[in-house]
Amino acid sequence: MAKPTPSTKPATATAGSAPTSGLDGFFRITERGSTVGREIRGGLVTFFTMAYIVVLNPLIIGTQQDGTGQFLGGGDIVKAQTLVAAGTALIAGVMTLLMGVVANYPLALATGLGLNAFVTFGIAKLPDMTWADAMGLIVIEGVIILVLVLTGFRQAVFRAIPPELKTAISVGIGLFITIIGLVDAGFVRRTGTGPVPVELGIGGALNGWPLLVFVVGVLAIILMTVTHVKGAILYGILGGTVLAIIVEAIAKIGPQVDATGKFVNPAGWGLNVPTLPDNIIDVPDFSLLGHFNLLGSFSKLGVVAAVLLVFTLLLADFFDTMGTMVAVGAEGGLLDKNGNPPNSDKILMVDSVAAIAGGVGSVSSNTSYIESAAGVGEGARTGLASVVTGSMFLLATFFAPLVKIVPYEAATPALIIVGFLMMQQVKGIDWDDLEVAIPAFLTIVLMPFTYSITAGIGAGFVVYTLIKAVRGKSSQIHPLLWTVSVLFVIYFAITPIKELFGV
Repeated sequence: MAKPTPSTKPATATAGSAPTSGLDGFFRITERGSTVGREIRGGLVTFFTMAYIVVLNPLIIGTQQDGTGQFLGGGDIVKAQTLVAAGTALIAGVMTLLMGVVANYPLALATGLGLNAFVTFGIAKLPDMTWADAMGLIVIEGVIILVLVLTGFRQAVFRAIPPELKTAISVGIGLFITIIGLVDAGFVRRTGTGPVPVELGIGGALNGWPLLVFVVGVLAIILMTVTHVKGAILYGILGGTVLAIIVEAIAKIGPQVDATGKFVNPAGWGLNVPTLPDNIIDVPDFSLLGHFNLLGSFSKLGVVAAVLLVFTLLLADFFDTMGTMVAVGAEGGLLDKNGNPPNSDKILMVDSVAAIAGGVGSVSSNTSYIESAAGVGEGARTGLASVVTGSMFLLATFFAPLVKIVPYEAATPALIIVGFLMMQQVKGIDWDDLEVAIPAFLTIVLMPFTYSITAGIGAGFVVYTLIKAVRGKSSQIHPLLWTVSVLFVIYFAITPIKELFGV
C-alpha cells in the first residue's frame, strides 16, 4: 500500500475519537481520519473526473439506431442525445447518493463504459432488436447480480480471492486509469498504420495547444502534491479548465470531431470545447425512464442467445466492481488485513441495484467508477464524498451546459497522478513467489493492454488456479475460485461457444 502523504492520505484518526457532529457520526468522518472539507473536495474531484460520461454516453448510445432503425426515445438523433444526457446524469446522481448514504463508501457510479458500447453494437443493433429489448436484458442482468449479493455468493467470491491478487487488481487498475488519462488527453494516440500500435502525441510530437494544457495540468498537480498543497487535484482540474477557456478564446482551436463524430482535427479539444455557454440552466427531460422490455429479446433472439448475452453482461459487471472497490479502498487505506473494504456487502448491493436502474432508465448498466480514486487521492474517505458527487450529478441535469465546459485535457491529469498513487501498492506483492507473482503480473499488465479490467482479473484467476493445480496444491484453491476460473474460461471463449450453438 502506498505511504500516506499530507496532501492525499490524512493520518488515521485516533481510535475512539469522538465525532464532532451528527454528520460526522453518521459518516464516521473523524474515525476514518478525514474532515468535512476533505470529503467535499474529494467528492467534487470525483465528479469532475467522471462528468464526461454525461456527454460521452449520449455519443455512444444516443447516436445509434437499433435493429428496427429507431433512435432511443423514438425521435431523431438530437432528441435521443438530449434524453440520454439527462437520464445518464439522473441515474448516476441517485445511485451515487445511495452509495454514500447506504454503504458509506467514497465510490461513485454511472453508466459503464465498454458495457454501453456492447449494449449498443452487440445487442441493440441485432436484427429486429429494439432499444427497449436491450435495456430489458440489462435489468435481468442486474436482478441476477442482486440475487447473488443477497444470497452472499458475490461477497463469498470476493473473500475467496487471495490478498496478493487483490493488490494486483488495484495496481492494474492504477495503470488502466493512467492509460485512459493519456489516451483521452491525446498524449498517447493510435498510429493507425504500421506495426507500432501507439505513439506520442501527433506523429510522435506534442503538437497543439490542448496537449500543452494537459502537460501544464499534470505538472501543476505534481508540484502541488510534492509541496503538500491541499486540494491539488481539484485545483489542477479547475485551473486547467480556466487555462483551456483562455486558450480557446484566443486560438479558436475547435473540437477534434465534427457534429457526426468524424475525426477532423487531430490538434483539437477532446470531448468538449472549453467555451462559456450561452445558457447556464437547461430543463431536463426524463421521458426515457421505464422504456424497457424485460423479455422481448428472448422471443426475437431465442433463449440460448439471450442467455449468453446476459452471461456476458453479468460477468463483466460482477468483477469490475470488485476490482474497483478494492482499488479505491487500498488508495484510501480503508481495507482490512485481508484486503476487504468496509461494508462490502452494502457496496455490492448498491452496485447491483445500479445495474437495474441503468436498464430502467434506458441509459445502460450503471457501475462503480475507478475515477472515484481521484477523489480518494484528494482525501475522501467516507460516503459524504459520494453524496457530494451524486448531488453534482443531479445538478448537472439542470446545468448540463456548465458540465460541457471541461475538456479531457483539463480533467485527465488527475487520472495520471492517481495512477501513480495506486502503483505504489505494487510492493505488497511477493515477486519471489512465482506462484502468485506470475498471475499478479498478468492481472496488472492485461488491464491497460487490453483496456479491460475484467480481462486482467480473469487472466489472473485462471493462471493462479492452473499453477496451483499443476503444482499439486489444489487444496489451497477455494472452491469458489475454481468455479469463477471455469466461468472466466467460458467468458474468454464466448465467441466459439456462440458459434457452436449457432447464435
